[in-house]
Amino acid sequence: MSTVQHHLPGDIERTSLAIIAQELAARGVTVPPEQEAVVRRVIHATADFDYAETLRFTPGAAAKGAAALAAGGVIVTDTNMALAGVSKPTLAKLGGAAYCYMADPAVAAAAKAAGTTRAVAAMHHAAAAHPGAVFAVGNAPTALFALCDAMEQGDFRPALVIGVPVGFVNVVESKERLMAVCQRLGVPAIAAMGRKGGSSVAAAICNALLYTAAGQLDPAARGW
Repeated sequence: MSTVQHHLPGDIERTSLAIIAQELAARGVTVPPEQEAVVRRVIHATADFDYAETLRFTPGAAAKGAAALAAGGVIVTDTNMALAGVSKPTLAKLGGAAYCYMADPAVAAAAKAAGTTRAVAAMHHAAAAHPGAVFAVGNAPTALFALCDAMEQGDFRPALVIGVPVGFVNVVESKERLMAVCQRLGVPAIAAMGRKGGSSVAAAICNALLYTAAGQLDPAARGW
């Protein structure tokens, strides 16, 4: 019978991240220092080392996202699940806020009137309300396409777009378009290329950036 060696949340997280660092080294995977916090936290959330290879960053994306949040920036998610996973204490410490408009009755009405998905309507609403936000998309490829359309058709320039929808239909294409558009327009972006992703990945990336911004990468700094 195995023996439980760690009980406190801070000890568990610290040990988990150390194991991740050791396994990455054993696999011969080198993550650029400015991307380490994001990559390790996504692996921590998923136990999936593929993300060390599939996460893509435009130049300086992690630092720019963290800087926006350090200045009290806004996070917009495409699901309430991702919203629930964002660290509210750290967000509050930085003076920021987080929103998801998927359940907003006005967004539902707009989607019905336009004959589109609620995710598209939610992104249109959020882009108008919070044009300089960090947008974290973990579920809906249509949300990424809507953000790309908004960037290409106007002067909408978010602080960062996190594109990690999961699934089989339009998922790969939405991420490829996001990276192409953001690289062309100079908008910071982080994407999980391929089919993998999800709300938990979106929240993990947001938290990595929040903890970086607040100097809380070590759980002890969060009181753990």
